Amino acid sequence: MSGRPGRRQAGRCVAAVLAAAAPVAYGFFSTEFRGVGPADGSTVEIRVPEGVASGDVAQLLETAGLIGHSGVFDAYVRLRGEARSLKAGRYEIPRGAPYAYLLRALHSGAVVTTPLTIPEGFGIPQVADRLAAYSGDPVELVQAYLTDPARVSELGVPGPTLEGYLFPETYRFAEGVGLPAIVAAMVGRYQAFWGEEERTRAATLGLDEREIVTLASIVEKEVRRGDERTVVAGVYWNRLQRGMLLQADPTVHFALGEPRSRLLYRDIDAVADHPYNTYTHPGLPPGPIASPGAASLRAALQPAEHEYIFFVARNDGSHEFTRTLREHNAAISRIRLARDAAR
Repeated sequence: MSGRPGRRQAGRCVAAVLAAAAPVAYGFFSTEFRGVGPADGSTVEIRVPEGVASGDVAQLLETAGLIGHSGVFDAYVRLRGEARSLKAGRYEIPRGAPYAYLLRALHSGAVVTTPLTIPEGFGIPQVADRLAAYSGDPVELVQAYLTDPARVSELGVPGPTLEGYLFPETYRFAEGVGLPAIVAAMVGRYQAFWGEEERTRAATLGLDEREIVTLASIVEKEVRRGDERTVVAGVYWNRLQRGMLLQADPTVHFALGEPRSRLLYRDIDAVADHPYNTYTHPGLPPGPIASPGAASLRAALQPAEHEYIFFVARNDGSHEFTRTLREHNAAISRIRLARDAAR
């Protein structure tokens, strides 16, 4: 019994000494202790597993040739009170980096990331292929995840599927980030597009969010030139206002399940009953047919005001816009003659 107060008192003295020495130690470690090797811009890759102690991380750094004394670095981390805050992941550490830099990187989780690019106009099958190649998951698993109806309510999109809501963008993810986190980030980026101004504009047009995205997805699949987006959106808007069939070729490609180099009448007839066939069903299809980018979404919200109700693709990928069926048929004839002459 008589020895306990003495031990407590000794512990307090040690703590007081460490506390008094801490400011000096911080400056000493950060200015005097640097990593091994010249600070020449070269880096060394290390992988920090989940749940490892600071001493193990220090040993990893020493083994990688980034520091000379694992025990010293471990003491520095503990003195800073960061022994439990080092994050797992893959890091690229510059040679010669001071202890302060090493701790800051490991504490903040400044891990290596790799880019993932989803182009505008990709549909779910193409996105699934790209995600499978990126994550290493089987494409069948990715496809099943993306097409599971549960994703719609889980991620809070208008549906009827995730088609159209996997926002085209270049993302960066750390190694080991799973498919759910990647998909959530893509949908989150789509949702970030919708502010008060966009919702007000959609309401002014009398269209809901799903209808805007659906129209934008058709525009995305139709155009090659950015300056035509609003004009094409205006054509479809005029048709909707007049109660005309949209007759959008990309919706038939979607119904067919694959694009065709040239859409024939028999292709349209083959999917006549499909709800996405806008040659046989009035109005917009039930949902998007691909993922539109921000430019096509804005075009759907701000369709150009004009009187065009037809357009046909020229040989260079641009379009000729016309007001009447006679003008449209004449444009088709001219473009076909030019195509034949170029062969």
